[in-house]
Amino acid sequence: MAVIPGAEPFFLPGGETGILVVHGFTGAPSEMRLLGDYLHNLGYTVLGPRLAGHGVTPEKMAKTLWSHWYESVEDGYHLLAGICKRVMVVGLSMGGLLALKLVSEYPVERVVLLSTPIYIANKRLKLLPLYRMYTNFVPKERKHLSDEADEYSISYNVTPLNCLASLLKLISHVDGLLPSITIPALVLQSKKEHTVEPESAQYIYDKLGSHEKELVWLKKSGHIVTLDIERDFVFRTVGQFLARNS
Repeated sequence: MAVIPGAEPFFLPGGETGILVVHGFTGAPSEMRLLGDYLHNLGYTVLGPRLAGHGVTPEKMAKTLWSHWYESVEDGYHLLAGICKRVMVVGLSMGGLLALKLVSEYPVERVVLLSTPIYIANKRLKLLPLYRMYTNFVPKERKHLSDEADEYSISYNVTPLNCLASLLKLISHVDGLLPSITIPALVLQSKKEHTVEPESAQYIYDKLGSHEKELVWLKKSGHIVTLDIERDFVFRTVGQFLARNS
């Protein structure tokens, strides 16, 4: 099945440290591309995988679960680990959850979590079992960005409900892993967004077992912080955090 133009995975060869950048739920690697370019310019090898079922059609995604999305992340990790001396990972939204799952199982040196959910800002979630009895998809609101970054915002305009149910299971699974994760971690979250409840960031920060961890708040951005108005600050903050490893 054809991939949506612009939603392809990307690989940027560079130095001996590989950075895996993982996009979010119903999104595409494109939402990580500007960050990927920034990190590549710093000398890193960067890989942005396309998660299973993403960047094609909602109907295709509806046939996938979180275990399939995680397999895409694992494949990306093994590719980088095969050509780089060390690997670090940056995840956006659900990509942050998958990053946490990855670092709980594989040798990763640092992890960055952007807009990563524990609490989702949707009061209708309690009615999800009822909705699934009558429909397979619900409309999804998209925020259109005001500048050239909008072309990188590629996502579906509907959400497959069985995938949303699987996302909730992933959140529960990753929640139980947090105390066992001890590598250096950066948690970055906007206080103004309306997709993830901002207290998710504080919860993750508090529960992580890492001794070296940092929580950074944004004041103006929406959910996709890699494309929004404070993205330059986000890129610099991520770059400085990852550089501490060297």
